[in-house]
Amino acid sequence: MPPHGGVRRTYRRVSPQAPPLGAPLGTGSVDGMTAARPDYLRTARSPRMLLVLALLLIVAAVCARLGMWQLERAQLRGEAAAEERAAELAEQEPDPLEAVLSPQSSFRGDLVGRPVVVTGTFGADELLVPGRVLDDEVGYLVLTPLTTDDDAVLAVVRGWVAAASLPPAPSGPVRVTGYLQAGEAAGDAVPDGQIDAVSPAELVNRWGGPIYSGYVVASEVEPPQTGPSLLPPPTAQGTGANLQNLAYALQWWIFGGFAVALWVRMVRDAARDDVSSSAPAGSPSA
Repeated sequence: MPPHGGVRRTYRRVSPQAPPLGAPLGTGSVDGMTAARPDYLRTARSPRMLLVLALLLIVAAVCARLGMWQLERAQLRGEAAAEERAAELAEQEPDPLEAVLSPQSSFRGDLVGRPVVVTGTFGADELLVPGRVLDDEVGYLVLTPLTTDDDAVLAVVRGWVAAASLPPAPSGPVRVTGYLQAGEAAGDAVPDGQIDAVSPAELVNRWGGPIYSGYVVASEVEPPQTGPSLLPPPTAQGTGANLQNLAYALQWWIFGGFAVALWVRMVRDAARDDVSSSAPAGSPSA
């Protein structure tokens, strides 16, 4: 029964955490107080932060350029070290092949370019290796099997020719002086009388064994041969950069990244400070 003159009264409970209808997102009412979230975009677009960003981008650009300079230095120093190594090997007296490498043994990377001397007899099953460049001209390597005095088989690159013709190898006992090079991976199929790579693992099926895992790039053959042009000493692959300078380049690029990350941190802290300074005493902050 309605009390006091028949007037019915109703009520409802309103959660104190719910924002008033129509209030902007990011605000809430707790005991009459409003908590706002930091406006990071507005802070980032402020003149002060834009100026700081411009200065830090200049710092990052300088760090990037210094990193590129160190990368160029790494390549130059690596090339200089390779040339120095090649000059040392060129002046070194050749060692007997059997003293530095055995048939069917692993080929160490430090043996590339090592001068050696070996005696034996050239075989008749010579091959051409197409697609090889000398003085900017594409031609063929002349690849000849050498049966050493120890009855092992060694692949010898006697030189380079421009046309697909095989100059005959010297007959009888020969003495070959040259530079060691690591064997290549097996290549693709090519016409008869040719092979796509100087691969001892593939040549052993054709020439028999035991075979050396590397091959020799001839610098001198006695008795003298005619026809192919001699090749320069080989160099190891992947040695064209100095690791110390590469590390310096990476450090400069990291410093440049830190400059940009510093600006992001400054924007975040400034936006939060703006919220804290504008909120009434005792009010919660984001």
